[in-house]
Amino acid sequence: MPELFRFFGIRFFFYSNEHLPIHIHIRNGDGNAKFEIKPVKLIENNGVKSKDLKIAEGLIEENEDLIKQRWNEYFS
Repeated sequence: MPELFRFFGIRFFFYSNEHLPIHIHIRNGDGNAKFEIKPVKLIENNGVKSKDLKIAEGLIEENEDLIKQRWNEYFS
């Protein structure tokens, strides 16, 4: 499972058997969640606190190009 980056104790990654549309998973000590990239939208949440979801959403928006690039490199 390729890890893209970590910020504020939140791990951003995707699984090696992913599917379109491009999305990203996050995990921290509280749980895990999944976001769609364009537009950034929470798809599911399993225990991640709302403040951490907001941080993750902002980081995903800021790093959209990197996420797309890493996805395309991995799955091409």
